[in-house]
Amino acid sequence: MKNVAIDIHERTKAGKGVARKLRHEGQTPGVLYGPKAEAMSLSVNTHEFRKLLNSAGGEPLLFTLNRKGNGDSSSYTALIKDLQLHPVDDKIRHIDFYQVLMDEEVQVEVPISAAGKSKGVETDMGVLEIIQRTVKISCLPMAIPRDIQINVSDLRLGDTVHVSDVVAPEGIRLLDDPETTLMTVVASRAEEEKKEEEETEIEVEEEGEAE
Repeated sequence: MKNVAIDIHERTKAGKGVARKLRHEGQTPGVLYGPKAEAMSLSVNTHEFRKLLNSAGGEPLLFTLNRKGNGDSSSYTALIKDLQLHPVDDKIRHIDFYQVLMDEEVQVEVPISAAGKSKGVETDMGVLEIIQRTVKISCLPMAIPRDIQINVSDLRLGDTVHVSDVVAPEGIRLLDDPETTLMTVVASRAEEEKKEEEETEIEVEEEGEAE
């Protein structure tokens, strides 16, 4: 988890026209909300926000939002809950910030990644198939990991990893159904075709012997 800070400006007006004007001025509209916070419309400097995202290097970001204007110097700790992107150019259109408390657990989704080389892939010519790419976890904000790594070294052809097989890092609870399938090792298409050809040849030979 990486700590970053950015200034926010509270918005008192809403609507497409207001949002369009903000973007034209180099600001991105957003909102801050949480279970113990009153929702607040805001805006952030688009360039500064982009710079922080690009500096993350894959790490999840924990924001300190410094409220500016009207003599107010309050700050909030928040995670990015959602980013709305333009469908064509992927520019950020709107940001949802979720306020968190440092001593209370939050529920977030994090990606999973495979660690090691599966025996089913290395020796059985199989393919590691990712069925679900994220898992839902609960932990303190500073304990949110970049990802949850799953050691696949011992997986053979036909083996499957369920949520119940994953050993979560200390301080992290997995919330998905324990029976949820995350990844499996399956036969490659080339191996399947080879097996089908061999089975066809055997059938033809058996038919020839029967005649």
